[in-house]
Amino acid sequence: MAISTVNPATGEEVESFEALTEDQIEEKIRRAAETFREYRKTSFEERARMLTRAAEILEEEAEEFGRIITGEMGKPLAAAVAEANKSARGCRYYAENAERFMADEEIELEGAKVYIRYEPIGPVLAIMPWNFPFWQVFRHAAPGLMAGNVILLKHASNVPRCALAIEDIFRRAGFPEGAFQTLLIGSGQVQAVIDDPRVKAATLTGSGPAGSKVASQAGENIKKTVLELGGSDPFIVMPSADLDEAVSTAVTARTLNNGQSCINAKRMIVHEEVADEFERRYVEAMAALKVGDPMDEDTDMGPLATPDILQDVDQQVRDSVEAGARVLTGGKPLDGPGNYYPPTVITDIPEDSPAYREEIFGPVASLFRVRDADEAINLANDSPFGLSSSVWTNDAGEQDRFIEEIEAGMVYVNKMTESTPEVPFGGVKESGYGRELSVFGIREFVNAKTVWINDAADNEGIE
Repeated sequence: MAISTVNPATGEEVESFEALTEDQIEEKIRRAAETFREYRKTSFEERARMLTRAAEILEEEAEEFGRIITGEMGKPLAAAVAEANKSARGCRYYAENAERFMADEEIELEGAKVYIRYEPIGPVLAIMPWNFPFWQVFRHAAPGLMAGNVILLKHASNVPRCALAIEDIFRRAGFPEGAFQTLLIGSGQVQAVIDDPRVKAATLTGSGPAGSKVASQAGENIKKTVLELGGSDPFIVMPSADLDEAVSTAVTARTLNNGQSCINAKRMIVHEEVADEFERRYVEAMAALKVGDPMDEDTDMGPLATPDILQDVDQQVRDSVEAGARVLTGGKPLDGPGNYYPPTVITDIPEDSPAYREEIFGPVASLFRVRDADEAINLANDSPFGLSSSVWTNDAGEQDRFIEEIEAGMVYVNKMTESTPEVPFGGVKESGYGRELSVFGIREFVNAKTVWINDAADNEGIE
């Protein structure tokens, strides 16, 4: 089976790679297990030195890496270059903080020395998505390598060049050959890797069905998983909000990454007092965005990553319209080559339509009107997902209510959601479980070992 790079802006195949054979997969797992036995003994200082070098390579060659990213999944070049630099920032964050995060934690008990020691567990399988093909990998690999684990990357099949480039970055940074390895394999080859007893855990960012399958397979082997499975994040605007800022941010929050982000704001929930004005400004701003070649500097939004994604987005919009929703701008794929879909806003959305609860993984905003905070909260929570949320209000009481009552892993007030190394990232409900980033991310795949040493005096007279 071939794994191919296809330019989403033109539909042309750029390069093709053969999937690994069973023997080649076995060799990579063997190398990972052998490397772990020695790598886990390296000092934090040595790991930090190598990870800092990886950050330097990312920064020095950000333009080149950006072109690889854009050429495989279609985001505007400036955003792709920014992703490479953000990945460098994540590396530096863990290089500087991992030793503190992993330090022994003492527990005060009379007559004994008791502490928790955090130890690496071994090779971890990372099943990563195409939408942030560098950042998603580095935000797992940086803490994982600093913890003393080794990584096996099964990247999305449409970004093989990104996967190989990342492996090369770690190699050039000085990490042992088996510390980070890319597995160019199809989804049908994943179960054998999870089943292998030398692989100790798995993390996945992707769809709900993929997460359920991986979690089930790992569970059968008594192996831990961390899952980030997408969302349909609410963006709530109340009368006290700064409307200029809310509208501007709502455009960015929905169209960032060509509308293909788990934390894109997908449901605009607007109080009826400001709904008319918000709708007018928002539709106008969305319609004004330039869609085109992602390599052009003046392009606001590039193509969707694959023809299948374009077809799915189009079908969800058409089904919603057939159910009674109205299109305010956009709503149809653009003519010509490439996977282009325009910024789209739909409203009057029936409860039984795809746009009401499903995640639309493209630049489609669902616009709702509500009478008060109660209705806004109920609508925000009326979703199987619970990843993040963005609420816009300057009323302190409303802020407290939204923070307390919205069912999500994250609540951002007067700000759009973002992932950043300093704060934990993850969701609830069908958005998955576990956390990436911050101290929580590095401790997901470690053994929190309890150590209890009794004082010698307490043992006197015991036989």
